[in-house]
Amino acid sequence: MIYNGYEFPPLIKGTLLKRYKRFLADIELETGGVVTAHCPNSGSMKGCARPGAEAWISQSTNLKRKLKYTWELTRIDGTFIGINTLVPNRLVRASVENGLVPELSGYSRVRTEVKTSEHTRLDLLLEDNNGKRCFVEIKNCTLVENGVARFPDAVTMRGQKHIQELVALVANGHRAVLFFFVQRTDAHIFTPAADIDPEYAEKLMQARLKGVEIIVRDVVFDLDAAPARIRLNRSLNFFRLD
Repeated sequence: MIYNGYEFPPLIKGTLLKRYKRFLADIELETGGVVTAHCPNSGSMKGCARPGAEAWISQSTNLKRKLKYTWELTRIDGTFIGINTLVPNRLVRASVENGLVPELSGYSRVRTEVKTSEHTRLDLLLEDNNGKRCFVEIKNCTLVENGVARFPDAVTMRGQKHIQELVALVANGHRAVLFFFVQRTDAHIFTPAADIDPEYAEKLMQARLKGVEIIVRDVVFDLDAAPARIRLNRSLNFFRLD
């Protein structure tokens, strides 16, 4: 069976009123009433949390959850944007396992949340039958301006640490990959956001020179499918704006 992407739980449409306290979003439902949904994105969400934008939420069946709704998607100026930061890791892993990422093919085992040093875990470890290893760190990118996808959208010390860890792995003879997952549909190219986090941008460029590979893919949403889904789409070119 062909893998057709990550399947969303049943979606409920509404309008975003506001996102606040990082993890909360008030959504006005089309059917009437306002609910407070969990926002599964702790980042700045620059350009992705516009009041009045269309929003889609899911409803949990877990009776122990404090908030039974989760904000999954938004649409701004006709562009769908994924909100849930759990989606990238799940979708990339499944896509790799199903042979849909040619750059990461040829591996027989995939492990997640792999500890690489005392204080660091990376998202994926791919291993082949000869013991060769490929470490993959996945970054969710939702900032797009004038068709340019940019990461990060805020200063990220954690992201800088991940880059240093990948560089060390390459120095030890392993393959290491930074996978930028552009969870929206309007980007044409990718660049590090040097104006937002110049240290991250510089570390990323240096890591590339030292052998850390960079993969950038955007996505496509199919809300007409049953269930609605998201899947990997195009590869985006990488460049740096000076």
